[in-house]
Amino acid sequence: MKKILSLLSICILLNAQDTQELLKQAKEYEKANDYKNAMLIYKKLANVETIEFPKEEEVKIVKEKKIVEKKEVTPLKNGLNSFDDKETKSTIEQMLESSFDIYAYQENYFFPISYDTKSKEDRKRNEAKFQLSIKKPIIHDFFGFDETFYFGYTQTSWWQLYDDSSPFRETNYKPEVFVTVPYGKKDETALKGFKAGFLHESNGQSEEKSRSWNRIYLETYFQYKHLFVVPKVWYRLKEDKDSDDNHDIDDYLGYGDLTLMYPYKDHTFKLLLRNNFKSSDNRSYGQLDWTFPFFGSKNTFGHIQISSGYGESLIDYNEDITRINFGISLSR
Repeated sequence: MKKILSLLSICILLNAQDTQELLKQAKEYEKANDYKNAMLIYKKLANVETIEFPKEEEVKIVKEKKIVEKKEVTPLKNGLNSFDDKETKSTIEQMLESSFDIYAYQENYFFPISYDTKSKEDRKRNEAKFQLSIKKPIIHDFFGFDETFYFGYTQTSWWQLYDDSSPFRETNYKPEVFVTVPYGKKDETALKGFKAGFLHESNGQSEEKSRSWNRIYLETYFQYKHLFVVPKVWYRLKEDKDSDDNHDIDDYLGYGDLTLMYPYKDHTFKLLLRNNFKSSDNRSYGQLDWTFPFFGSKNTFGHIQISSGYGESLIDYNEDITRINFGISLSR
Protein backbone atom coordinates (compact mmCIF):
# COMPACT_ATOMS: atom_id res chain seq x y z
CA MET A 1 0.00 0.00 0.00
CA LYS A 2 2.82 2.34 0.88
CA LYS A 3 4.46 1.63 -2.49
CA ILE A 4 1.22 2.30 -4.38
CA LEU A 5 0.79 5.65 -2.61
CA SER A 6 4.38 6.60 -3.43
CA LEU A 7 3.89 5.73 -7.11
CA LEU A 8 0.61 7.62 -7.15
CA SER A 9 2.22 10.72 -5.67
CA ILE A 10 4.99 10.52 -8.28
CA CYS A 11 2.43 10.28 -11.12
CA ILE A 12 0.68 13.35 -9.81
CA LEU A 13 3.97 15.18 -9.61
CA LEU A 14 4.86 14.18 -13.17
CA ASN A 15 1.63 15.77 -14.37
CA ALA A 16 2.67 19.07 -12.81
CA GLN A 17 3.77 21.80 -15.19
CA ASP A 18 6.70 22.94 -13.12
CA THR A 19 9.37 20.22 -13.39
CA GLN A 20 11.49 22.06 -10.85
CA GLU A 21 9.02 20.89 -8.19
CA LEU A 22 9.93 17.29 -9.09
CA LEU A 23 13.60 17.97 -8.52
CA LYS A 24 12.81 19.72 -5.27
CA GLN A 25 10.71 16.77 -4.10
CA ALA A 26 13.48 14.32 -5.03
CA LYS A 27 16.01 16.28 -2.98
CA GLU A 28 13.65 16.26 -0.01
CA TYR A 29 13.43 12.47 -0.29
CA GLU A 30 17.23 12.29 -0.29
CA LYS A 31 17.46 14.43 2.85
CA ALA A 32 14.99 12.07 4.52
CA ASN A 33 17.19 9.10 3.42
CA ASP A 34 14.30 7.85 1.25
CA TYR A 35 16.55 7.06 -1.72
CA LYS A 36 14.06 4.67 -3.26
CA ASN A 37 11.42 7.30 -3.98
CA ALA A 38 14.09 9.80 -4.99
CA MET A 39 15.47 7.38 -7.59
CA LEU A 40 11.98 6.73 -8.93
CA ILE A 41 11.59 10.43 -9.68
CA TYR A 42 15.03 10.68 -11.27
CA LYS A 43 14.34 7.64 -13.46
CA LYS A 44 11.03 9.07 -14.62
CA LEU A 45 12.70 12.39 -15.45
CA ALA A 46 15.47 10.57 -17.34
CA ASN A 47 12.88 8.93 -19.60
CA VAL A 48 11.32 12.26 -20.48
CA GLU A 49 12.67 14.20 -23.48
CA THR A 50 15.10 17.04 -22.79
CA ILE A 51 13.39 19.68 -20.73
CA GLU A 52 14.21 23.37 -20.93
CA PHE A 53 13.65 25.10 -17.65
CA PRO A 54 12.13 28.56 -18.24
CA LYS A 55 13.63 31.46 -16.40
CA GLU A 56 11.50 33.34 -13.90
CA GLU A 57 11.46 36.39 -16.19
CA GLU A 58 10.25 34.31 -19.14
CA VAL A 59 7.45 32.76 -17.11
CA LYS A 60 6.35 36.24 -16.05
CA ILE A 61 6.34 37.47 -19.65
CA VAL A 62 4.28 34.48 -20.82
CA LYS A 63 1.73 35.01 -18.06
CA GLU A 64 1.44 38.71 -18.86
CA LYS A 65 1.12 37.93 -22.57
CA LYS A 66 -1.73 35.51 -21.90
CA ILE A 67 -3.54 38.17 -19.90
CA VAL A 68 -3.07 40.75 -22.68
CA GLU A 69 -4.20 38.35 -25.40
CA LYS A 70 -7.30 37.25 -23.50
CA LYS A 71 -10.30 38.34 -25.55
CA GLU A 72 -14.02 38.61 -24.96
CA VAL A 73 -15.72 35.25 -25.59
CA THR A 74 -18.21 35.45 -28.45
CA PRO A 75 -21.28 33.18 -27.89
CA LEU A 76 -21.31 32.12 -31.56
CA LYS A 77 -17.65 31.13 -31.49
CA ASN A 78 -18.18 27.99 -29.40
CA GLY A 79 -20.95 26.79 -31.72
CA LEU A 80 -19.02 27.07 -34.99
CA ASN A 81 -18.73 24.11 -37.32
CA SER A 82 -15.27 22.60 -37.55
CA PHE A 83 -12.91 23.78 -40.29
CA ASP A 84 -9.99 21.91 -41.77
CA ASP A 85 -8.58 25.21 -43.02
CA LYS A 86 -7.03 27.00 -40.00
CA GLU A 87 -6.76 30.30 -41.90
CA THR A 88 -10.51 30.31 -42.68
CA LYS A 89 -11.35 29.49 -39.07
CA SER A 90 -9.12 32.34 -37.84
CA THR A 91 -10.74 34.78 -40.29
CA ILE A 92 -14.27 33.86 -39.17
CA GLU A 93 -13.31 34.24 -35.50
CA GLN A 94 -11.91 37.70 -36.24
CA MET A 95 -15.19 38.64 -37.94
CA LEU A 96 -17.28 37.45 -35.00
CA GLU A 97 -15.04 39.11 -32.40
CA SER A 98 -14.63 42.36 -34.37
CA SER A 99 -10.91 42.02 -33.70
CA PHE A 100 -9.08 45.09 -35.02
CA ASP A 101 -5.95 45.03 -32.82
CA ILE A 102 -6.12 48.79 -32.30
CA TYR A 103 -3.94 50.32 -29.59
CA ALA A 104 -3.46 53.68 -27.90
CA TYR A 105 -0.91 55.85 -29.69
CA GLN A 106 -0.33 59.35 -28.27
CA GLU A 107 -2.04 60.41 -25.05
CA ASN A 108 -5.83 60.03 -24.88
CA TYR A 109 -7.16 62.68 -22.53
CA PHE A 110 -10.07 64.95 -21.64
CA PHE A 111 -9.52 68.36 -20.05
CA PRO A 112 -12.77 69.95 -18.79
CA ILE A 113 -10.62 72.93 -17.78
CA SER A 114 -8.41 74.42 -20.49
CA TYR A 115 -7.65 78.00 -19.52
CA ASP A 116 -6.05 80.55 -21.84
CA THR A 117 -4.14 83.19 -19.85
CA LYS A 118 -4.91 85.85 -22.48
CA SER A 119 -8.41 86.93 -23.44
CA LYS A 120 -9.45 86.85 -27.13
CA GLU A 121 -12.48 88.26 -28.91
CA ASP A 122 -13.56 85.09 -30.71
CA ARG A 123 -13.67 82.76 -27.71
CA LYS A 124 -14.07 82.32 -23.98
CA ARG A 125 -10.83 81.95 -22.04
CA ASN A 126 -11.93 78.66 -20.44
CA GLU A 127 -12.95 75.78 -22.68
CA ALA A 128 -12.61 71.99 -22.90
CA LYS A 129 -9.83 70.19 -24.74
CA PHE A 130 -9.61 66.50 -25.58
CA GLN A 131 -7.51 64.17 -27.70
CA LEU A 132 -8.14 60.76 -29.26
CA SER A 133 -5.11 58.86 -30.58
CA ILE A 134 -4.92 55.27 -31.88
CA LYS A 135 -2.63 53.11 -34.00
CA LYS A 136 -3.09 49.92 -36.00
CA PRO A 137 -0.23 47.52 -36.84
CA ILE A 138 -0.15 46.75 -40.57
CA ILE A 139 2.77 44.40 -41.13
CA HIS A 140 5.72 43.17 -39.07
CA ASP A 141 9.27 42.15 -40.04
CA PHE A 142 8.65 42.47 -43.78
CA PHE A 143 12.26 43.48 -44.46
CA GLY A 144 13.78 41.36 -41.70
CA PHE A 145 14.77 44.21 -39.36
CA ASP A 146 12.09 43.38 -36.74
CA GLU A 147 10.34 46.54 -37.98
CA THR A 148 6.60 47.22 -37.66
CA PHE A 149 4.51 49.35 -40.00
CA TYR A 150 1.57 51.22 -38.49
CA PHE A 151 -1.34 53.42 -39.43
CA GLY A 152 -1.91 56.12 -36.81
CA TYR A 153 -4.64 58.67 -36.22
CA THR A 154 -4.70 61.52 -33.72
CA GLN A 155 -7.49 64.07 -33.28
CA THR A 156 -7.24 67.05 -30.95
CA SER A 157 -10.26 69.29 -30.32
CA TRP A 158 -10.85 72.60 -28.56
CA TRP A 159 -14.46 72.83 -27.43
CA GLN A 160 -16.17 76.01 -26.23
CA LEU A 161 -18.08 73.96 -23.71
CA TYR A 162 -19.02 76.93 -21.52
CA ASP A 163 -20.41 79.08 -24.33
CA ASP A 164 -24.18 79.19 -24.87
CA SER A 165 -24.13 77.10 -28.06
CA SER A 166 -21.03 75.09 -27.06
CA PRO A 167 -19.38 75.02 -30.51
CA PHE A 168 -16.22 73.17 -31.41
CA ARG A 169 -13.79 76.02 -32.02
CA GLU A 170 -10.99 73.97 -33.61
CA THR A 171 -10.18 70.34 -34.42
CA ASN A 172 -6.86 69.13 -35.80
CA TYR A 173 -6.81 65.82 -37.69
CA LYS A 174 -3.51 63.94 -38.01
CA PRO A 175 -3.54 60.66 -39.95
CA GLU A 176 -0.12 59.13 -40.55
CA VAL A 177 1.75 56.06 -41.72
CA PHE A 178 4.98 55.16 -39.92
CA VAL A 179 7.46 52.40 -39.24
CA THR A 180 9.35 51.65 -36.02
CA VAL A 181 12.69 49.83 -36.06
CA PRO A 182 14.32 48.61 -32.80
CA TYR A 183 18.06 48.94 -32.41
CA GLY A 184 20.54 46.99 -30.31
CA LYS A 185 19.94 44.74 -27.35
CA LYS A 186 19.08 45.39 -23.73
CA ASP A 187 21.62 47.56 -21.87
CA GLU A 188 24.10 47.48 -24.77
CA THR A 189 23.54 50.98 -26.13
CA ALA A 190 21.65 54.17 -25.27
CA LEU A 191 20.09 54.20 -28.75
CA LYS A 192 16.93 52.08 -28.63
CA GLY A 193 15.28 52.56 -32.00
CA PHE A 194 14.07 54.66 -34.91
CA LYS A 195 10.71 55.82 -36.18
CA ALA A 196 10.01 57.32 -39.62
CA GLY A 197 6.74 58.30 -41.22
CA PHE A 198 4.49 60.49 -43.31
CA LEU A 199 2.10 62.83 -41.47
CA HIS A 200 -0.81 64.89 -42.77
CA GLU A 201 -2.33 67.55 -40.53
CA SER A 202 -5.38 69.71 -41.25
CA ASN A 203 -8.26 71.35 -39.41
CA GLY A 204 -11.07 70.62 -41.86
CA GLN A 205 -12.26 74.22 -42.00
CA SER A 206 -12.97 76.23 -45.11
CA GLU A 207 -11.75 79.47 -46.67
CA GLU A 208 -9.87 81.80 -44.31
CA LYS A 209 -9.75 79.33 -41.39
CA SER A 210 -8.44 76.40 -43.42
CA ARG A 211 -5.01 75.08 -42.38
CA SER A 212 -3.09 72.02 -43.60
CA TRP A 213 0.40 70.69 -44.27
CA ASN A 214 2.19 67.44 -45.07
CA ARG A 215 5.58 66.32 -43.80
CA ILE A 216 7.90 63.35 -43.51
CA TYR A 217 9.75 62.86 -40.23
CA LEU A 218 12.40 60.84 -38.43
CA GLU A 219 12.57 60.16 -34.69
CA THR A 220 15.25 58.44 -32.67
CA TYR A 221 14.86 57.00 -29.16
CA PHE A 222 17.54 57.17 -26.49
CA GLN A 223 17.43 55.95 -22.90
CA TYR A 224 19.67 56.97 -20.03
CA LYS A 225 18.58 55.16 -16.86
CA HIS A 226 14.96 56.33 -16.38
CA LEU A 227 15.19 59.25 -18.79
CA PHE A 228 13.98 58.86 -22.39
CA VAL A 229 15.17 61.37 -24.99
CA VAL A 230 13.35 61.58 -28.34
CA PRO A 231 14.70 64.07 -30.92
CA LYS A 232 12.54 64.49 -34.03
CA VAL A 233 13.20 66.24 -37.34
CA TRP A 234 10.83 66.78 -40.25
CA TYR A 235 10.70 68.07 -43.79
CA ARG A 236 7.61 69.83 -45.08
CA LEU A 237 6.41 68.67 -48.50
CA LYS A 238 5.93 71.61 -50.83
CA GLU A 239 2.47 72.71 -51.97
CA ASP A 240 1.19 74.98 -54.71
CA LYS A 241 1.27 78.60 -53.65
CA ASP A 242 -2.38 79.01 -54.56
CA SER A 243 -3.48 76.19 -52.23
CA ASP A 244 -0.99 76.79 -49.40
CA ASP A 245 -2.98 78.45 -46.60
CA ASN A 246 -0.12 78.54 -44.07
CA HIS A 247 3.00 79.07 -46.17
CA ASP A 248 5.02 80.45 -43.25
CA ILE A 249 4.28 77.70 -40.73
CA ASP A 250 7.97 76.67 -40.71
CA ASP A 251 8.83 80.13 -39.37
CA TYR A 252 6.76 79.35 -36.25
CA LEU A 253 7.11 75.59 -35.77
CA GLY A 254 10.62 75.15 -37.13
CA TYR A 255 11.91 71.83 -38.44
CA GLY A 256 11.80 69.54 -35.44
CA ASP A 257 11.28 69.13 -31.70
CA LEU A 258 12.71 67.39 -28.66
CA THR A 259 10.75 65.27 -26.17
CA LEU A 260 12.01 64.27 -22.72
CA MET A 261 10.12 61.60 -20.76
CA TYR A 262 10.76 60.60 -17.17
CA PRO A 263 8.66 57.97 -15.35
CA TYR A 264 8.88 57.99 -11.57
CA LYS A 265 6.93 55.24 -9.80
CA ASP A 266 3.25 55.87 -10.70
CA HIS A 267 3.97 59.32 -12.15
CA THR A 268 5.15 60.38 -15.60
CA PHE A 269 6.68 63.68 -16.66
CA LYS A 270 6.92 64.68 -20.31
CA LEU A 271 8.49 67.84 -21.72
CA LEU A 272 8.14 68.86 -25.38
CA LEU A 273 10.42 71.62 -26.70
CA ARG A 274 10.40 73.30 -30.11
CA ASN A 275 12.24 76.26 -31.65
CA ASN A 276 12.66 77.69 -35.16
CA PHE A 277 16.38 78.46 -34.50
CA LYS A 278 16.25 81.87 -36.16
CA SER A 279 18.23 84.75 -34.72
CA SER A 280 15.63 87.24 -35.91
CA ASP A 281 11.98 86.51 -35.09
CA ASN A 282 12.93 83.63 -32.83
CA ARG A 283 9.85 81.62 -31.86
CA SER A 284 9.50 78.62 -29.60
CA TYR A 285 7.02 76.34 -27.87
CA GLY A 286 7.09 74.28 -24.69
CA GLN A 287 4.64 71.80 -23.21
CA LEU A 288 4.87 70.00 -19.86
CA ASP A 289 2.63 67.02 -19.07
CA TRP A 290 2.30 65.40 -15.67
CA THR A 291 0.18 62.27 -15.18
CA PHE A 292 -0.39 60.74 -11.77
CA PRO A 293 -2.57 58.12 -10.00
CA PHE A 294 -6.29 58.85 -10.14
CA PHE A 295 -8.18 57.43 -7.13
CA GLY A 296 -6.39 54.10 -7.34
CA SER A 297 -7.36 53.39 -10.95
CA LYS A 298 -4.82 51.42 -13.02
CA ASN A 299 -5.89 52.72 -16.44
CA THR A 300 -7.13 56.25 -15.71
CA PHE A 301 -4.77 59.01 -14.60
CA GLY A 302 -4.95 62.56 -13.40
CA HIS A 303 -3.39 64.86 -15.99
CA ILE A 304 -2.04 68.41 -15.81
CA GLN A 305 -0.71 70.06 -18.97
CA ILE A 306 0.92 73.48 -19.25
CA SER A 307 1.90 74.89 -22.65
CA SER A 308 3.27 78.18 -23.91
CA GLY A 309 4.40 79.48 -27.30
CA TYR A 310 3.58 79.14 -30.98
CA GLY A 311 1.88 76.23 -32.69
CA GLU A 312 -0.46 74.80 -30.06
CA SER A 313 -3.10 74.34 -32.81
CA LEU A 314 -3.24 74.94 -36.55
CA ILE A 315 -5.67 77.83 -36.30
CA ASP A 316 -3.35 79.54 -33.81
CA TYR A 317 0.01 78.41 -35.23
CA ASN A 318 1.16 82.06 -35.48
CA GLU A 319 -0.21 83.10 -32.07
CA ASP A 320 1.72 83.09 -28.79
CA ILE A 321 -0.61 81.27 -26.38
CA THR A 322 -0.12 80.15 -22.77
CA ARG A 323 -2.60 77.55 -21.59
CA ILE A 324 -3.19 75.54 -18.39
CA ASN A 325 -5.15 72.27 -18.62
CA PHE A 326 -6.59 69.99 -15.93
CA GLY A 327 -8.33 66.67 -16.49
CA ILE A 328 -7.91 62.93 -16.88
CA SER A 329 -5.89 60.75 -19.24
CA LEU A 330 -6.83 57.26 -20.42
CA SER A 331 -3.35 56.48 -21.78
CA ARG A 332 0.13 57.88 -21.39
